[in-house]
Amino acid sequence: MQAQPLSEILPTTGKNANNLAMQIYRQIKADIFDFRLLPGDKFSEGDIATRMQVSRTPVRQALFWLQREGYVDVHFRSGWQVRSFDFKYFEDLYEIRIMMETSAVGSLVERGETERLATLREIWCIPASEQLAEPSKVAALDEAFHARLVAAVGNNEMARMHQDVTERIRIIRRLDFTKAPRIDATYSEHADILDRIFSGDAAGAQQMLRDHIAESRDEVKRITLFMLHNARAQYAGEELESS
Repeated sequence: MQAQPLSEILPTTGKNANNLAMQIYRQIKADIFDFRLLPGDKFSEGDIATRMQVSRTPVRQALFWLQREGYVDVHFRSGWQVRSFDFKYFEDLYEIRIMMETSAVGSLVERGETERLATLREIWCIPASEQLAEPSKVAALDEAFHARLVAAVGNNEMARMHQDVTERIRIIRRLDFTKAPRIDATYSEHADILDRIFSGDAAGAQQMLRDHIAESRDEVKRITLFMLHNARAQYAGEELESS
């Protein structure tokens, strides 16, 4: 796996040291997200430093950031390892999302504050001809939709906790928008949830929200398993060719 030397992007001295570490962090995270680094893969700080043509100091800083976020583990004497996928962990996080978001919807309807979500209707309750098709843009809008449901309640700590959960599941959640039918379903389901909210049907909106999040969870699990299988098969093929 080749990458442009990051030392050519930013110098390694002075105020840009943290920027270089951030560049390394983003590159390694992208490698994990795109399965160029597979769950269970082991590597050293020196491996990364050599590939990216930088010193080990910013590499170590980047890896500690990734460890804090749960993407890698460090082992005494054996270096670093991409954390294995624990689908129970992700399912638990999705369950937390469901609890927070359905609670937020119930609170907004009960308090008569649904107008706080008015801007969401301008994004999701639109004709098919106006809907976006770019997966990355729809993924960002989807995150904003669910974040807004919680933030509208006005509980800053709840919003912060929801954001933390969102960050943790992003590695697999983004895969939900790699297929056109899922993008179409997201627009349709978000619009239906908003219609129920604005009609005052809290229970109906909450059930739709549960189903919507559960379907997304199940779909990204299927896609993740498929992509992991393909990545491992490709890696095995490359190993045979080089032997």
